[in-house]
Amino acid sequence: MQTPRSVWPALDARDEPFDGNLARLPSAGRPHVESWFAKLVDPQSSRALWLKCTVLARDRGEAVAEAWAISFVRDSAPIAAKETQPIAAARFGASGLDVQASRLKMEPGRISGKVDRNGHNIEIDLAFTPGAPALELFPLRALYSERFPASKAVSPHPDSRFNGHYAVDGVRVEVRDWRGMQGHNWGRRHTPRYAWAHINQWGCGEELLFEGLTAQPISALPSVTVLCVASRGVRYRFNSLRSILSARGTIGARSWKFSAASELAGVEGELSADTREFAGLLYENPSGAPLFCLNSKLAQGRLRFTVRGRPPIELQTRAAALELGTMDPHHGVQMLA
Repeated sequence: MQTPRSVWPALDARDEPFDGNLARLPSAGRPHVESWFAKLVDPQSSRALWLKCTVLARDRGEAVAEAWAISFVRDSAPIAAKETQPIAAARFGASGLDVQASRLKMEPGRISGKVDRNGHNIEIDLAFTPGAPALELFPLRALYSERFPASKAVSPHPDSRFNGHYAVDGVRVEVRDWRGMQGHNWGRRHTPRYAWAHINQWGCGEELLFEGLTAQPISALPSVTVLCVASRGVRYRFNSLRSILSARGTIGARSWKFSAASELAGVEGELSADTREFAGLLYENPSGAPLFCLNSKLAQGRLRFTVRGRPPIELQTRAAALELGTMDPHHGVQMLA
């Protein structure tokens, strides 16, 4: 059986333009959170860097812009830095990736600047390739403009190569063809319980891209799991109603298990990291209690991907981006920012 070039018609056949990095800044007084972020991992899966520019518009008080940076090193505690400024001092372009929070600047193909916090400083000067076409997790583009769900996510550059350098507390790290991605999310509030992961680096060198999430937007409702895979020139998206009803996602204290299937393919796997490999980050909500993000960029795990009529692809990684969101303040991970 010949596999179609793309089985993501809801994404790839859309004729209307969609700017995945366009700023969705709210009118005055409306609660809003928004982030542009990037992650990159070295070829040996021993170092990783995570960068983020954030908008926080509270119900009351002045809106702020934040610059975040975290350095991950295998078998060492993460180092984090964060700066905050009034939103009037930040910059947001009219289209595309064009944002600056404090001294951290993100623009097409380039991320640069410096972030300081509590004696730690991280300097960045990186170029990146656009890479693969944008990855939209939601099945309908209308969901990116409607009030529900309250939080939106898209990866404008899901598979990029980074070059340049960064320095952590004065120690310079050269970056040569590190795999990574650039993402964007926004909404009225943070999702109160979720797991999100992105992987484009595997121990065997297989060219497979995975991104997915399990989210519980309201405590009274069951969680929803949406998974996406790009393999050997074909994209598979497990977000039809049938796939969502049969998909499974289990969020543990330090892990995430997932599975989903469609008429053409299936995927299942598990990701995890030790407590000391997570960075604890406090994500303020515009109102109410904050969210705690447990963030690792060197998580380990496995994935099994099958396409009908073909042998399964079984992969392992130590370079997974894994984020676990929880409202429980007793999560046990050291808070760094």
